[in-house]
Amino acid sequence: MLEGTRSAFTALFDNAVLHQIERMRLRPQRRLTNRARGEHLSGKGGSSTDFADFRDYAAGDDLRYVDWNIFARLQRPYIKQFQHEEELHVVLLVDASASMLSGGKLERAKQAAAAFGIMGLLGGERVSAYAVQGSSDSRWMLPPGTGRNRMRGLLHFLEGVVGGGSVPVEQAIEQMLKFHRGRGIAVVLSDFLTFGSLARPLNLLFSAGLEVWGLQILSEAEIHPDVQGDLRFVDSETGETLDITNASELLHVYHDQRLALSESLDNLCRSRQGRFVSVSSGESFAAFLFDRMCRQGWVQR
Repeated sequence: MLEGTRSAFTALFDNAVLHQIERMRLRPQRRLTNRARGEHLSGKGGSSTDFADFRDYAAGDDLRYVDWNIFARLQRPYIKQFQHEEELHVVLLVDASASMLSGGKLERAKQAAAAFGIMGLLGGERVSAYAVQGSSDSRWMLPPGTGRNRMRGLLHFLEGVVGGGSVPVEQAIEQMLKFHRGRGIAVVLSDFLTFGSLARPLNLLFSAGLEVWGLQILSEAEIHPDVQGDLRFVDSETGETLDITNASELLHVYHDQRLALSESLDNLCRSRQGRFVSVSSGESFAAFLFDRMCRQGWVQR
């Protein structure tokens, strides 16, 4: 290493990208927050120093919040109300199953999860992370934490996520919900290439008070496949095979199915007041995060 060169804080992206991420914040669409302090206004009274309104005094109210100046003029007690800033719980679910190992999909999922997690931590939110893997490694989940001092632990966890196995994403969501507590955002990063239905697990996320952010990551080869002739396809997770004669003639069917999947996922997320986007792992990470995510309102600078 050259003298004076600063080493990278994480292997997921360079320090210049990290510094830009640190200045960004998440933009949830719903106010599903918890009673601890954070940066999101709850819409109900609280204990911050930002005045919101007055209301009539009711028996049992804290006398410290009575406005005695108004009482002296009107001979009626009024309670001062303040804006309540609450804590959002950001849940990161990274699909690390075998299908994510091709085309840089897992690496992009880990990068995006790290970016969203850093924004949450520096925005005063609680952040937890889960990895969909085929092993019984206890490191498949990172318990919730807050603050800048949690950043290194989050990045270390994501850097250590190893792909493999055949656990479907819908099963992983249900497993994660057995451990999760708190309302906020659930960011699900996956290719969503599963034979199962996602309606039930997304319903469970919604019922748990989590705004679903579905991020579908596909490889360039999956978006623009270059196939021709006779081929044998092998499922990377189940090992099942499918023989195809003259695959090029079936490309239009494949594209219709791929687009239909993305449209279905978009409808599933939006109908539950969530968000969805499909991206290519070949797209520049900076373009994806600093341009596309900002323009679509997921994050703000």
